[in-house]
Amino acid sequence: MFFCKFRKIIAGILIGFGIGTLLVLFLPPVAWICIIGIATVVGGIKYLLGK
Repeated sequence: MFFCKFRKIIAGILIGFGIGTLLVLFLPPVAWICIIGIATVVGGIKYLLGK
């Protein structure tokens, strides 16, 4: 049971790492600032609505 969850976690980390590496290679820094800003706003709204 634990091993199955562990495999899914490792697979998710590897997929995220691969996608992240590709995005770093192809996106300019301005796009990263926009993505981080949008993610921060969305995360803040989710946090406020969750309380």
